Amino acid sequence: MKSFIFITIFSAFFLFGDQLMAQEGQKVGFFMPADTLNKARAYTLIGGTSAGYAATMIGLNAAWYAGFERSSFHLFNDWGEWNDMDKVGHFYSAYNESLILMYGGLWAGMPRKKAMWMGVGFGALFQTSIEVLDGFSKKWGFSIGDIAFNTGGLALLAAQELAWKEQRITLKLSAHPVSYPRTTLNATNGQGTTTIADRVKELYGEKFYETFLKDYNGQTLWASVNIRSFLKKEDTKIPRWLNIAVGYGAENLLGGFENTWTTDDLSYTANPIDFPRRRQFYLSLDIDFTRIKSRKPFLKGLLICLNALKFPAPTLEWNTHGGGFRFYPIYF
Repeated sequence: MKSFIFITIFSAFFLFGDQLMAQEGQKVGFFMPADTLNKARAYTLIGGTSAGYAATMIGLNAAWYAGFERSSFHLFNDWGEWNDMDKVGHFYSAYNESLILMYGGLWAGMPRKKAMWMGVGFGALFQTSIEVLDGFSKKWGFSIGDIAFNTGGLALLAAQELAWKEQRITLKLSAHPVSYPRTTLNATNGQGTTTIADRVKELYGEKFYETFLKDYNGQTLWASVNIRSFLKKEDTKIPRWLNIAVGYGAENLLGGFENTWTTDDLSYTANPIDFPRRRQFYLSLDIDFTRIKSRKPFLKGLLICLNALKFPAPTLEWNTHGGGFRFYPIYF
């Protein structure tokens, strides 16, 4: 659902692309950033973002929150839930929402600093609004932890722009399908059985796009650092697009705080020996697609969008549950 804002923005760009004119009265190549403020593009950007924000809030409220019991506004302490995968997800989402909006500002011809603050402002508004909706839901609540990680993502973007006028450290996502066993579990409070696969289907869905977006067990969040941007020597042979990435993931998450759940008033528990909840840490190589040279503005825009995803590469893993080190020739 959060991706809806990006779809709305870029759809608006294409819908109005033929009508966009430079202030001098000359057409600007649609994918080419304007040299000076292009009012038509600025109105399209702000209007599309505002419409995306309104539609997303209304859609979330009707399609998601309306299905759960409401309550008075309250706080919710969810530190440690889902092994904090949702927290790093907030960090990633806030950063990339603001980044893509900043690029939209540059496309409209805004000065870089103003485009950055616009992206940060809209990113903060979008993420905080979702937390407010959570605050009125009995099942969840307003999470100070989520706000902290949202703020961290926004701060990462702003700090790099103010210090370097570029993004040397980017946040990325990778995800892969997980094969779950059909292990049968007996209910602990009555007659009934279920399977691990059924629990996963209940939690994360079964379609590819559902598991890609929702299955914490297959997701990894990365901080990808551009090596060459931190080196002073211009004659280095290290490619300008080569990054080194550190990642965080989790495994065997079948419940929020523990692998115990209730289905149809029957309680189930997954054996912690067979399904230990692990925190996983990764080290890998990556590509900064935005540093790949191209003369075609369309390709540059495509590379900017692609840069939100981690490039598959050899990866080293270490986890917190006695698994030691593990090497993957290719990991995504």
